[in-house]
Amino acid sequence: MDRPAVGAVPGEGRLLTTDPWQPDTYARFAAERSRPFFDLLDLVTPIPGGRAVDLGCGTGELTRELHRRTQAAETLGLDASEAMLSKATPLAGDGLRFEPGDIAAFAPPGPYDLVFSNAAYHWLPDHPALLERLTRAVKPGGQIAFQVPDNFEHASHRAAEFVAADEPFASALAGSAHPRNVLAPEAYAAILDRLGYEEQTVRLQVYGHRLASREGIVKWVEGSLLSEYRRSLPAELYPRFVDRYREALFAMVPDDRPFFFTFRRILVRARR
Repeated sequence: MDRPAVGAVPGEGRLLTTDPWQPDTYARFAAERSRPFFDLLDLVTPIPGGRAVDLGCGTGELTRELHRRTQAAETLGLDASEAMLSKATPLAGDGLRFEPGDIAAFAPPGPYDLVFSNAAYHWLPDHPALLERLTRAVKPGGQIAFQVPDNFEHASHRAAEFVAADEPFASALAGSAHPRNVLAPEAYAAILDRLGYEEQTVRLQVYGHRLASREGIVKWVEGSLLSEYRRSLPAELYPRFVDRYREALFAMVPDDRPFFFTFRRILVRARR
């Protein structure tokens, strides 16, 4: 998903007052963005007849694949973006359904056989507390699986932080720049062990995406990272932010054609 998770304002756990997500923009690199999802799904053991939840389901196509591959009797996809859910809702049926929801407030009445999330938790703070709370939603013998981007040191992210710290954007953002909530892979392993998971896989993986040029990075982040700046900035400032971002980014990366865009991600799967 690579976008603010299920209604949570980054760092605060409040519901979004506006929906910055543009499904068509996000889908520009659908094939590239889906690769980590399928790698994570390959780590998951099927749960025939069980219950699964996908936290941050987005437009639902991948949630439908999760439902099919795990053989779950019931799969719930949660997201707070009305634009995303409008794409997901028509995919419901045969035990798959979608609802608006907030990961920061997720507390189901009953546990699940699988609590799954693809590229959503990085928008939420305090991952030790988050995983402890989500573990209460996992049945004994059940699984938790999630993937989080870990590309904060790449020029694609550093350029945004650089521009956000400059005026007039710094005052307009008032501290609402992209958060850094993701932990080191070994930290997730230690947390899962402390929470009583009997088996686990924690993997740092670098994905390579061959883009036509470095302009492709701008188009990529417009569907993910920059969406939060679109929400936080006044409408008249956002195009200026993108222009300044492009300038800062291009000063950091070579003008290669094609451009090889590397993206680090952490994949985690564990069983209680």
